[in-house]
Amino acid sequence: MVNAFPKKPSGKKKDFGRSRFDRGPRRNERIRVPEVRVIGSDGAQLGVMATRDALAQARALGLDLIEVAATVNPPVCRILDYGKFKYDEEKKSKGQQKSNASKTKEVKFRPSVDVGDYNTKIRHGQEFLSQGFKLKLTLMFRGREMAHQELGFQVVERAIGDLREFGTADSSPRLAGRTISAMISPRIGKAKKRSPAEVVSGGSEPNGERPLRGLVETKNSVLETSSFGSLLSI
Repeated sequence: MVNAFPKKPSGKKKDFGRSRFDRGPRRNERIRVPEVRVIGSDGAQLGVMATRDALAQARALGLDLIEVAATVNPPVCRILDYGKFKYDEEKKSKGQQKSNASKTKEVKFRPSVDVGDYNTKIRHGQEFLSQGFKLKLTLMFRGREMAHQELGFQVVERAIGDLREFGTADSSPRLAGRTISAMISPRIGKAKKRSPAEVVSGGSEPNGERPLRGLVETKNSVLETSSFGSLLSI
């Protein structure tokens, strides 16, 4: 049957130089430009030449022609072994992640944190851990909040649970003065980020425990508040 409504051309040019499954740089026959600037296998500058001539030189040495700078004109290519090139790039990436692991980012909470603010801080924590940074969770008490330290520990422990896919706690949360703190180290590899709705509904309450609680101070008393806005007298 003939399609009465044929699709209109999108006007986008297809990139025949790169497979959609290939996320690495273009190499060999996938380099479609007429000429390139070539760097030899020993690092020497070979100058600008026709792409077919550069490819012939690479093959004569049993190596690959790899595009290392595609945005300049003409593109810069190196004559290298692609397997070794890929290994060096992965090693460099792991080295960068290890250097980030020695750096620490911090996320601060309050005992009376609300759902929206809590989810925002958890997203920041996920981003820091996925980038390879160590993460410090800090919660500070003010005034009469110190009378209900268990509520602060609930916040920090829940945060550790919501970040467990991205990092592992180095130790249990500790209280020093008016501050509860915990350190989280990133996991190897990148975990899937959960949506704010999953953080709220799933969180660290797999057994149907009641919502996290915080504190609100008034002139006459201290009120206990759930994360969902309801207030209860202490």
